[in-house]
Amino acid sequence: MIEAAGGVVWRRTSAGRIKVLVVHRPHYRDWSLPKGKLRRGEAGLKGALREVLEETGLRCKPGPEIAPARYIDRRGRKKRVRYWAMRAVAGQFKPNREVDRVRWVPMEDLPSVLSYPYDVKVVRSLQPVFEDAGV
Repeated sequence: MIEAAGGVVWRRTSAGRIKVLVVHRPHYRDWSLPKGKLRRGEAGLKGALREVLEETGLRCKPGPEIAPARYIDRRGRKKRVRYWAMRAVAGQFKPNREVDRVRWVPMEDLPSVLSYPYDVKVVRSLQPVFEDAGV
């Protein structure tokens, strides 16, 4: 099983709408959540923060762990990605070899933007986080 971790980076606009950061990976030609494989011996949260920083340029404050994604990757291997809710606290996106664009997408538009149904399920698991935060 391939173990990976990532973040669902979210923000509230001045109008009170919730938006989630999604990344475009040119190699796969998809829109997804920032994530990546864990390094040997790396803890999930540490890997999630590292991957979000590498892919988006954002340093984040982690919130609770949310639903994982489980799927078969393009090479036929089982993969599990653990996710944490995150809020950006610093940084700025610069295109890199893995991610060429990012977008802040309103929650209600995510199903039509994200390339994979399992990413949509992960984002939907954020609802209790918003409720706990009074959003």
